[in-house]
Amino acid sequence: MRSSIVLLALLALAGPAWADESVDCRAAQEQAGTGVPLPRAAEALAQKHLNILVVGAGSSALPGADGARKAYPARLQAALVAILPGTAVTVATDVAPKRTAEQMVKVLPPALANAKAQLVIWQTGTVDAMQGVDADRFSEALERGIGATRAAGADVLLVNAQYSPRTESMIALGSYADMMRRVAVQQEVPLFDRFNVMRTWADQGIFNFYAATKKLDTAEHVHDCIGRLLADFVMDSVKLGGPHAEGGR
Repeated sequence: MRSSIVLLALLALAGPAWADESVDCRAAQEQAGTGVPLPRAAEALAQKHLNILVVGAGSSALPGADGARKAYPARLQAALVAILPGTAVTVATDVAPKRTAEQMVKVLPPALANAKAQLVIWQTGTVDAMQGVDADRFSEALERGIGATRAAGADVLLVNAQYSPRTESMIALGSYADMMRRVAVQQEVPLFDRFNVMRTWADQGIFNFYAATKKLDTAEHVHDCIGRLLADFVMDSVKLGGPHAEGGR
């Protein structure tokens, strides 16, 4: 699935947009991780535009006719346009189910060329955990993808797996989330710790991930919260990117 959304508004750098919250997304904000400078994104914002490419697997999407609008990439763009009035924000997605990190590395060059992105948000780890991909192979794929993204002139921000108490004892999602944290530190790229954020929500009773339901309400709320927190995380990292980050003010 590939889509592009271009949004234009008025100039400024405002604070986080948390309007009409039905759940307390911010309860896990401190668990999202520590930002790392995004200099290319900061340079783009100084020119009042930002092209983002979201590369992911099934957990980056929601089913149904309205799924794309309610999934976290679209919620990310909605939050960013509220934070960045006057800036042209383009969010493109390359999302497909059942892709390992190694398979995503192969789609990065053409996807980057199409999107002309200054920032790649790369969600991975879930399929690798399900398939039991060797740890070294997984880490090497992450490093190759980061290198390819940088060579194309873009920053990269990693997003790890979703937390699921139902599958925690069967699939080593936490181990792959830990591997991603290590690679992010070694490669000096930001990692949005979705796994830790969702686990905190579960521990605090904000979301009940055990509840069986045929409705998508919980998933939609989770994606909305992830999109909002991710927008704040991007902006925090951009502000570390040097003097260019102030150019959008």
